[in-house]
Amino acid sequence: MFGFPNPVNEKAARTVAGVVLVTSILLLALSATVSHAWLWGTAVLAYGFVARVLTGPTLSPLGSFAMKVAAPRLGEPRFVAGPPKRFAQAVGAAFTVAGVVVLALGHPLPAQVLLGCLVMASGLESIFAICLGCTVFAGLMRIGLVPQEVCEACNDISLRAGAAG
Repeated sequence: MFGFPNPVNEKAARTVAGVVLVTSILLLALSATVSHAWLWGTAVLAYGFVARVLTGPTLSPLGSFAMKVAAPRLGEPRFVAGPPKRFAQAVGAAFTVAGVVVLALGHPLPAQVLLGCLVMASGLESIFAICLGCTVFAGLMRIGLVPQEVCEACNDISLRAGAAG
């Protein structure tokens, strides 16, 4: 139950990012035009990120939908290393949990800024396949803060090719 898939189907990851993008834009727009109360929808996003970090798609309805329904309909899977994607989900969890905390403290503007950052990151992932969390993860590996053995597939392109088969 607890764990994160490795490798990850990039098509499922991009599907999750696309739903996060649309949801974040909607929450921002509604909070700016209707009421800041709409920002409480960030708690739903936070749950999803935390669930995906802890269990992959197991306890995340969006993760399960992306993996079991959406991604198979998008063609052959494209596998990528799991640890960087898990790290990216953890960054999303940090941003959304922080958004909920500042909102609970009565500060909607920082919550909107954090959602804006999420829009940028999820937009890059879903539209252009640019994973900011994965980029940071690679940088942390380069400087030695993440041990190389955490993600052998990140180091060796042949391992990634072998995982795809």
